Amino acid sequence: MARETFAERLKFAMAQQKMKQVDLVRIASARGIKLGKSHVSQYVSGKTVPRADILHFLAEVLLVEEDWLRGNDPVIEMPADDKMKEVQVLGGRKMREFKKSSKLDHVLYDVRGPVVDEATKMEEAGTQILKLNIGNPAPFGFHTPDEVIYDMRRQLTECEGYSPAQGLFSARKAIMQYAQLKKIPNVSIDDIYTGNGVSELINLCLSALLDDGDEILIPSPDYPLWTACATLAGGKVVHYVCDEQAEWYPDMEDIKKKITDRTKAIVIINPNNPTGALYPKEVLQQIVDIAREHQLIIFSDEIYDRLVMDGEEHVSIASLAPDLFCVTYSGLSKSHMIAGFRIGWMILSGYKDAVKDYIEGIKMLSNMRLCSNVPAQSIVQTALGGHQSVNDYLVPGGRIYEQREYVYKALTDIPGVSCIKPKAAFYMFPKLDVKKFNITNDEQFALDLLRDKKILLIHGGGFNWKQPDHFRVVYLPRIQVLKESVEKIADFLSYYHQ
Repeated sequence: MARETFAERLKFAMAQQKMKQVDLVRIASARGIKLGKSHVSQYVSGKTVPRADILHFLAEVLLVEEDWLRGNDPVIEMPADDKMKEVQVLGGRKMREFKKSSKLDHVLYDVRGPVVDEATKMEEAGTQILKLNIGNPAPFGFHTPDEVIYDMRRQLTECEGYSPAQGLFSARKAIMQYAQLKKIPNVSIDDIYTGNGVSELINLCLSALLDDGDEILIPSPDYPLWTACATLAGGKVVHYVCDEQAEWYPDMEDIKKKITDRTKAIVIINPNNPTGALYPKEVLQQIVDIAREHQLIIFSDEIYDRLVMDGEEHVSIASLAPDLFCVTYSGLSKSHMIAGFRIGWMILSGYKDAVKDYIEGIKMLSNMRLCSNVPAQSIVQTALGGHQSVNDYLVPGGRIYEQREYVYKALTDIPGVSCIKPKAAFYMFPKLDVKKFNITNDEQFALDLLRDKKILLIHGGGFNWKQPDHFRVVYLPRIQVLKESVEKIADFLSYYHQ
């Protein structure tokens, strides 16, 4: 490239330091250096160049070399389309460029991804966004039970130090008793680990298990953290299909044909996020039979196990597999509306002789993070015992039940939209008629809806669903808000054509 003038280099250096002309004048004045506004203006316009002492001052303040600012350094060829290269040679010095780890190249988490980033920019610009994208109960008026808050306050002064790495005795004892109620076999208090939400424990378990190239079966659609953590650990994620035509249950034949000699484990999410499906005992038994035949570990994400409707009962898959090693995950974030407290747990059950070394790895990583949130652990016993207030939301007349009923009917009344009615959790995964709307990119659909109607949804691809024909709705908002949202979606789809 041609050698830049002094004025061009000065303006570039000022931009990199986010300084204006008045900033240079102010700093000079503070140092007792005579530099007026008119002088700086002439330098920037290219009418004059500074004398040596002023040049030295400018270079020092702008963190560049004097020779570079003066224009005496060698010309460095820089690709016009690579702005970062300009930063690398700022001041005539080669600067190190730091990139994210290559381990993150294939890691995605679109629940807080590009569409959400766009919504954040719009909010910062003053636009009000209707958020139907994340299962966070508190903003929608769901409150933690009073007894839980009261007991945490009473125990705060006892929670100032670290707990044992696996968690407080009282918390783990309560979780162990909960496991007994769920009929999970072969569980002692030493098999319980608390975590800063289930998310932390998923990451911990997969990091302890997977070597590069090890395969793990994960559902599609999935909660994307599972795929992200497995990928980050070096594993190869193999997605098995959940069949929308069969209540979103896992496709057993698809699972069978995707197992290889490198497959170490199978993940199930039950109740499911994003579909809201609840797997009956017969389906779970088939998965157990496959895992038994191929000697697979079972990871079961059951964070929504207490958010079940229509008189259905949740069955823990570990209760059907006493001879297999299972890890069952749950917590209080959803059932007790305390997502921000970050308290989850995992239960190791079944046959452990063949996984002793793996369990040592889990213990090592658990010890390395010292412990989970101790104030949150202190209320596990309170939360799991006594009246479960979430039950009141799940029956006719309850908020979650009625909001599900409304949004299911309202969405399926829209031409070109269909949906399998969820039986648990607080998510719905509607299907779009891609031919009607000419949709080839579901992320673009979500962005177009956001920009046009100020509604934030997550597209199906964000849950590792390969077809561009789904999106997830969170039905936590009150019916009036849902009504406004669905009306806007309906209006959008009345004219949308990608």
